[in-house]
Amino acid sequence: MSEPQSKKTKITMTSLKQLKNYTMVVADTGDFEVMEQFKPMDATTNPSLILAVANQKKYAHLIEKAAQYGKKSGSNLAEQIEAALDITCVLFGKEILNVIPGRVSTEVDARLSFNKEASIEKAKRLITLYEGLGVSKDRILIKLASTWEGIQAARELEEKYGIHCNLTLLFSFAQAVSCAHAGVTLISPFVGRILDWYVENTDKKSYEAQEDPGVIFVKKVYNYYKKFGYKTTVMGASFRNVGEIKELAGCDCLTISPKLLEELEKSNEPVDKVLNVESAKKSDFEQIDLDEAEFRWLLNEDEMATNKLSEGIRKFAADTLKLEKLLQDKIQA
Repeated sequence: MSEPQSKKTKITMTSLKQLKNYTMVVADTGDFEVMEQFKPMDATTNPSLILAVANQKKYAHLIEKAAQYGKKSGSNLAEQIEAALDITCVLFGKEILNVIPGRVSTEVDARLSFNKEASIEKAKRLITLYEGLGVSKDRILIKLASTWEGIQAARELEEKYGIHCNLTLLFSFAQAVSCAHAGVTLISPFVGRILDWYVENTDKKSYEAQEDPGVIFVKKVYNYYKKFGYKTTVMGASFRNVGEIKELAGCDCLTISPKLLEELEKSNEPVDKVLNVESAKKSDFEQIDLDEAEFRWLLNEDEMATNKLSEGIRKFAADTLKLEKLLQDKIQA
């Protein structure tokens, strides 16, 4: 008697395809060719990802176009560089949207992470640039660091302007709770960077996926959100290995690097659903709300989250400066 078709299908289905049955897969890259290969629903970028591909010959025309735009858009070099940087992010986002069916995340300058009003104005500027290229704001997620100011900027952008936000560099439960209460569209807890901190700062140097501190954190946030019916999407990010990814199958979204997407695509290992709403609703949580003082105190008390948040902002700011230097050279050429 022949084997049932459903069983045959499961054996031959790639791990990536199995994962897509439970979770929306997002490409964590600025490389359009990768998106065409793995066919994610959404994509996310940041200054580091754009910088990584900006020097590649196949994207030179976008950098050149941004530089020409900058030349025409400012009365001095500083204004020209800022305009060129903004349009660079938008041009890459527009190209990505030509490949994927969903949304792209575009990041607000990390140097504005502690300035609510400037973050709001920059987000509105990015949306205006997208609309000028014929892209609806419904296809854009504005990325902001999960500082108190970033979360409050997102609250206003969502409520007042209908601009959807992705709160990134999220490492603590205080950040996650505040994002939910602010009604942000999506959060990006950084699984791998949490693991990195524990490996560097404790005696334990290796973790199985089930005990990975980044995985445990995302599961906690997911269960809290689902128990109390928050609409904010949980998107696990910054993975170090496929074990972390498989252990979060069932999470709303997972944004995955090209290297790990390829590993999942080449594997036929089973991927089982781990997270689900039914189990989350049975979890043992009490609902909390945090004002600014409580938020800052709880974040301060979390050494890992404080360190990784500040480190992440510095890293994105440093890569933004490198991208600006690249654009400045083009503008002055």
